Amino acid sequence: MTTNTFRRAALLTATASATLLGAASANAAGFYLQEQSTKAVGRAFSGEGADQGAESMWWNPAAIGGNAKSSAYLSASAILPNSKVRNVNTLIRRPTNATFVPVGGNQVSEDPVKKGVLPSGGVAYRVNDQFAVGLAITSPYSFATNYDNNSWARYTADKTKLTTIDIQPTIAWAPLPEISVGVGLNLEHSDATLTNALPNVSAALPDGSQSLKGKGWDMGWSAGMQFRPSSFIDLGVSYKSSIKHKLKGDVTIAGLVGPLAASNLTTNAVATFRTPWQLVGSMRLHVTDKWTLNGTTTRVGWSKFDAIRLGAPLNTAIPENYRNTWSFAGGWDYDMSPQLTLRGGIQWDQTPTRNGERDARVPDGNRWNYALGASYKMNDMITLDAGGMYTSFDTSKIDRTTAAYAGTAAQTPILVNGSVKASAIVLSLGARASF
Repeated sequence: MTTNTFRRAALLTATASATLLGAASANAAGFYLQEQSTKAVGRAFSGEGADQGAESMWWNPAAIGGNAKSSAYLSASAILPNSKVRNVNTLIRRPTNATFVPVGGNQVSEDPVKKGVLPSGGVAYRVNDQFAVGLAITSPYSFATNYDNNSWARYTADKTKLTTIDIQPTIAWAPLPEISVGVGLNLEHSDATLTNALPNVSAALPDGSQSLKGKGWDMGWSAGMQFRPSSFIDLGVSYKSSIKHKLKGDVTIAGLVGPLAASNLTTNAVATFRTPWQLVGSMRLHVTDKWTLNGTTTRVGWSKFDAIRLGAPLNTAIPENYRNTWSFAGGWDYDMSPQLTLRGGIQWDQTPTRNGERDARVPDGNRWNYALGASYKMNDMITLDAGGMYTSFDTSKIDRTTAAYAGTAAQTPILVNGSVKASAIVLSLGARASF
């Protein structure tokens, strides 16, 4: 067995274990965060594509077309997950073992998905009765996870941090009072750091380690239309493209000994992957002067995240095999007074991960979101928003089989068998201005 073969196998194992962006979710399917405005949080993301104003621009760039005034918003959502990732019967077979044996380590990981605050904001300027321009700044794919160094899941996940910044310049046109159309560019920056342990050939030896870091700027687009045929109903449809991300960075492997010692190194690396597209259909029904009912159906093209493609020196692809998903949301707004609006909603959101292919970086499952919120209009210019949401995740299996140093004499298969139970609370505050 040559040194180069072991080195390539170690690199492949390290990067495959990192599973760049195959990430733990905080409060949305896969690794997408929906909390892009406080008003949206308060009604479980129902009706956003049919609503108007700068705070709805992320969901539909047509939301600013034909508005009577210019507008701006700021929002911050505290995402507070509670999760327990438990080993059931994960087994490993090192070259020094005749049979599979328990992986060992801490058998329960408490709250590996870290708490965080998600900011967002935007501004829309009314040029005239027909045209408006705007800018939304969001962070749609951001999270952090941290497993203990001796966790049973250490060979597939240790520490993970992803931060994205999406800048969406937008232009909208209302050729008629009943119709508006809009388009936007999505300039997205991603910065990722991922680490995990690597098994040495004997359990008597301490684990090695690997870290993968990368960042890059990439671009996609958004387009949408809104139709208001009467004072009773508002309709909206929008599409947000998949974005092909290219992250440039480096891989560091350390702590391997014996026949794997030559694989310790730091090398440049390039990884490419795609975020999903989204097709959003929304409606708002103004059933009385006070009551508005909201609904949204979303189809998410998670199958775009089919693999992570790695350039030289690996020149390979890691399959992810995410599936396309649906989400359905319903909610309401109630104008209790000219100053105070109450709202609420429920959303069912489907996970893109599949049984048999879910690892510890993706302790994800189908979930229900239950939300309440309120807005208080301080004056003709300023409105304050508040929202809260509880998320209940289905219990899911962690069951993606992997192998370290596949195809070499040091091949170390790992039969992953775990489970995850999770919930989350989201608390959001925001402010809107019209001028």
